[in-house]
Amino acid sequence: MKINQTVRHFAAKKALTLPVIGDLAVEKLVDLHTNVFAGKADPAHAEERRPHLDGFFDATMDSYLAALNAGYTEAAAREITHVQANFDFYNHGWTEMMEFPVEELDAHYDRYRDFFETFEITIADPLGKFEPADGIPEAPSTPEKLDDPEHPHAEGGFADDVYVQGPDGEVLVGGQDEPEAVDVTDAPGVSADDAASAEGADADEEARAD
Repeated sequence: MKINQTVRHFAAKKALTLPVIGDLAVEKLVDLHTNVFAGKADPAHAEERRPHLDGFFDATMDSYLAALNAGYTEAAAREITHVQANFDFYNHGWTEMMEFPVEELDAHYDRYRDFFETFEITIADPLGKFEPADGIPEAPSTPEKLDDPEHPHAEGGFADDVYVQGPDGEVLVGGQDEPEAVDVTDAPGVSADDAASAEGADADEEARAD
């Protein structure tokens, strides 16, 4: 898979790990991902899929953080969540939403097998242990599309590593180095006031820990 990576992604990573704005960042990122992939869906089915996509992407925020905690880079952790989403799209026959061809499903699974097996994620069960206790909303499938899959948004040939396209268009294997200084207000939906509140809460937590 080829994914984008800009300063906004590093800012979003920081936002997700901060108090106060962590939940705000999750809400904004879920909305963003749902809008992007609903925009790739068959227009006749896009709206009926939104509740499912909201629930699914909310769960993958936890898998993203778990991957970071396991030592994966920002790009790899984010790609893991995209691979999970593509498993889900495949299971529902939503092939027009997929980011890589059907024939690369196993290759993407194998590359992250250690992580996936740790959290009981499979192609058939793309959330594994990250499935919420009360589940996520269901949405109608289009299994007939699997007979002759068309995926106009998929790009093959990037299943062997993490391929990252930076803001200048250059494609790097493995991703960019994380900036030394990251401004959390570069994250989607995070204002300066939000950042100040998070810093205050973080300082209070450190004081209590001392």
